[in-house]
Amino acid sequence: MSPRRRFAVVAVAISIRLGAQTAPPPSAEVRQFLKVDAPVVALVHARVVDGTGAPAQEDQTLILRNGRIEAVGPAATLAPPKDAQAIDLSGHTVVPGLVGMHNHLFYTHSIHSDEKGAAVPPGRLFAEIAHSAPRLYLACGVTTIRTTGSLEPYTDFNIKRQIDAGLLPGPKMDVTGPYLEGLEPMTPQMHALRGPEDARRFVDFWAEAGVTSFKAYMNIRRTDLGAAIQAAHARGLKVTGHLGSVTWPEALALGIDNFEHGPVYTDTEFAPGKKPDVAPAVAASWGAWLKVDLEGAEVQKLIRDLVAKQVAITSTLPVFEMMVPGRPPLQPRVLAAMSAESKTSYLAARARVKVVPNSTPEQLLKKEMDFERAFVKAGGLLLAGPDPTGMGGVLPGFGDHRELELLVEAGFTPVEAIRIYTANGAAFLGRLDRIGTLAPGKQADLVVVKGDPSRRIEDIENVVTVFKDGLGYDSARLIESVRGHVGIR
Repeated sequence: MSPRRRFAVVAVAISIRLGAQTAPPPSAEVRQFLKVDAPVVALVHARVVDGTGAPAQEDQTLILRNGRIEAVGPAATLAPPKDAQAIDLSGHTVVPGLVGMHNHLFYTHSIHSDEKGAAVPPGRLFAEIAHSAPRLYLACGVTTIRTTGSLEPYTDFNIKRQIDAGLLPGPKMDVTGPYLEGLEPMTPQMHALRGPEDARRFVDFWAEAGVTSFKAYMNIRRTDLGAAIQAAHARGLKVTGHLGSVTWPEALALGIDNFEHGPVYTDTEFAPGKKPDVAPAVAASWGAWLKVDLEGAEVQKLIRDLVAKQVAITSTLPVFEMMVPGRPPLQPRVLAAMSAESKTSYLAARARVKVVPNSTPEQLLKKEMDFERAFVKAGGLLLAGPDPTGMGGVLPGFGDHRELELLVEAGFTPVEAIRIYTANGAAFLGRLDRIGTLAPGKQADLVVVKGDPSRRIEDIENVVTVFKDGLGYDSARLIESVRGHVGIR
């Protein structure tokens, strides 16, 4: 072996042993969105919310070197290195990059329904927005996402590869496999499992292809779910679920790792006349939960079982807020990002949500918020993501900001909400040693916002710069690049 070859092998070995990751140089496509590109960066006079749930620290300096956080400390004692690009962040706050745990690359609303909002044959069809979604996530400070159900897995794989190679701007991606669904799928874009053996083959195939998790869906049967969980666990992969045909206690017994959306919207155990392996009418299930006492024995047992089995719940409050009349507030930035057709479709669907005093949707949203707070108080691991679906008003990135705001409305403090969206997601992914909090040695994935989201969570919308692996992206420029694109590309 030549000396040069021997040196290269040793260098790679040292890099692997030390956990170093050298990001490829950004392409011209990526460079147009960069406003900070230096090997050493000093962010000075910043307010720091570190993601651990600790109070904000004022007047701090963060030193970033070669894509990692080298040091964090008071500006009075931590001087910027002489070779650093120093950036004064007086009046700004630095938080860890958000870890979105229910973040699709597809968009679910366009004009594919009749005048009453009913889906027309062959059913709801969803558009992959592989151009606009990654840019919006990154622009809003979401530096890591789990796709949590894929409709076009090869698209997701290719976008992930191109982002990792520095060819496209976007977050780090954990690609979830295509939905584990039964008969009849909610959309013809989903595979319908034919039995336990089909479920095992399905998991094995997509695990070999490179997915990092799986998501079970509303019509899956218990035998198929059990087979899928066993196959995934055999490969060290996790399974989450947006269920209906299978109740939460049944899924817990089968070994599921995570539930999406919360029980008020997806646990059907209290639905009157619930039949095995059959999803009841949504209205019946939701109505049953309205009558359930969160302090009662059944719900308290559910919470204890979730905590004991270390099963996480992903909060996705924005998608259910859509059902409440007049919510969320209409934002120009959201409407500007939509294509003309998608905006028309969304506003028409929003107008169909009628104002009814003391309406059920408001009660459901409040009950889900109360459950999530009780779950965390009991020691449960709460994750977060926007689920950009529903009637089309929850967009990538912007929806992540809204989820943080709704967590605070639910009763969490701003720093608790930020911890849920950063450290908790990183912990579930097994990556808390690299992302999720601001600490020396971790990857330089962080968000600079104008204002103080530790006191006023709405300030999280004022993103100025997003650092991913030490490169600083211009949030406004990314958002402008997708104006009018959501829904079509």
